[in-house]
Amino acid sequence: MKHKKSILVILLSFFAFNFFLMDLSYSSEKKVESKVSDGYRILNLEANQGIQEFTVYRGDYIKFRLPKTLGESIAVFPTLKEKKQLTHDLKTTSYFKMKQTGIYPFQIESARGRIIVIEYRQASYNILSSKDADAFIKSDKPLVLDVRTPREYKIGHLENSILIPVQELQKRINELDVYKNNAILIYCASGNRSTVASKILIDSGFNKIFNLKYGILDWKTKKYPIVR
Repeated sequence: MKHKKSILVILLSFFAFNFFLMDLSYSSEKKVESKVSDGYRILNLEANQGIQEFTVYRGDYIKFRLPKTLGESIAVFPTLKEKKQLTHDLKTTSYFKMKQTGIYPFQIESARGRIIVIEYRQASYNILSSKDADAFIKSDKPLVLDVRTPREYKIGHLENSILIPVQELQKRINELDVYKNNAILIYCASGNRSTVASKILIDSGFNKIFNLKYGILDWKTKKYPIVR
């Protein structure tokens, strides 16, 4: 009897694991269809649509556009352990940081769904460690773009970097037109906002984008120079 139970447990585990792999494979093939506005990826929530699913990139800052039939609401992400107030004003409504790849269920009043977070991959996009970025700066002299806030920049930044906060990048992208075919190294605090900025630039025709992995926090930890 114990032997039969053991076989049953093994079979159930096998099917569960394969279902998990199928789900991951399915997720990796999903396309990101939502748009970025002022540095935030906007997800259009539908009323009475059952389970809703959105695919975003790791590093995205997401906001929900509520349907007109739904008033101010609470968004709950159990696995992120976050609960935030949502409004119809996209400028002031709460946002969520999608820092890690994976699948994140959410509930907004009666609406339920899940966010699938995938890595951003593109032929013209590369991720560099702090060590590689330091060598790259010395050898290739790329434009270094800081996409943090002015306050963060003032506290400390990479030498010769220019500041364009990610929330302003779409409106100010013409300032970078002369660098369209040049190498651009982008960084933020931890590598999330810089991923969003990389996508914005590549979508606008820039073709040599490099993202500083783990951002300036890792850069400082590794004792590379900071300008104040």
